[in-house]
Amino acid sequence: MSAYIPSLLALLAAFLFAVSAHVQSLGLDGKNGQTSSFVIIVTTSLFLWLASPFLVQHWIWWSWATALFALSGLLRPTISVSLWTQGIHFLGPTRNSALGATGPVFTAIFAYLIVGEQMTLPIAIGTGAVIAGILVTSMRGRNSKADWPLWAILFPLASELCRAIAHSLTKVGFDEIPDPFFAALMATTMGAVALSVRFAVKGEAPDLKSPGLKYFVMTGAITSVAIYCLNVALELGKVITVIPIVATTPVFAMLLSMFVFGRETLTWRIYITIALVVPGVILVSLSR
Repeated sequence: MSAYIPSLLALLAAFLFAVSAHVQSLGLDGKNGQTSSFVIIVTTSLFLWLASPFLVQHWIWWSWATALFALSGLLRPTISVSLWTQGIHFLGPTRNSALGATGPVFTAIFAYLIVGEQMTLPIAIGTGAVIAGILVTSMRGRNSKADWPLWAILFPLASELCRAIAHSLTKVGFDEIPDPFFAALMATTMGAVALSVRFAVKGEAPDLKSPGLKYFVMTGAITSVAIYCLNVALELGKVITVIPIVATTPVFAMLLSMFVFGRETLTWRIYITIALVVPGVILVSLSR
């Protein structure tokens, strides 16, 4: 049973990321994207710092892996969340997550280049099924009118590129410090500092009176748990098998849209997505 813990944690992380995307979208009004990114990352960091006295050992602060975790934090969440937020604004949470399903492709490349993990045939087939199934959710009908600019797809794609590199860097850091919580703490702290510096350099300040502030704080709280689950999965499993499962986030986003937020209806695309994604996840999970 313990062999499947990374897969189960990856699924839990995917669900939480989907919830956070919907909660965040409730607070976005088209003018507060930067405020959203700032509040989410700072809140995520604060929640982790509150728990740090009970979970972090003092000696690990002086390890080279600490710098590696901090470096990954510049990519995920600092840059990736900012790009992801813009993607949600232009594309909506479900379509944004669907395009983000290309992440496993970037992950496979950098897991090989940085970590040295090998792609096997079962993993490749399972990953391909997940990507194909999720991309079905972003298909436009033949007569449908686009309500988003084509160039907006660059936001989730660039976000996934940053995450793929960060995941591999984090995995390398686990070789010296196998501490998923500390990795999340350093990454989010670096993100909070980087965004604070950006606001200071521009002479601006986040709009803390934004009506969506409460949703951004909630998103940060959910994201802190999601990142921790993801890091535990990465520490226990392989990057190349964990990330394709986390890529099922849009399936959860779609189901939440249907049954909780009332933004989706049951269509043939949903059936095809589930028919491809579920077997794909099972195949990746069973691969060793």
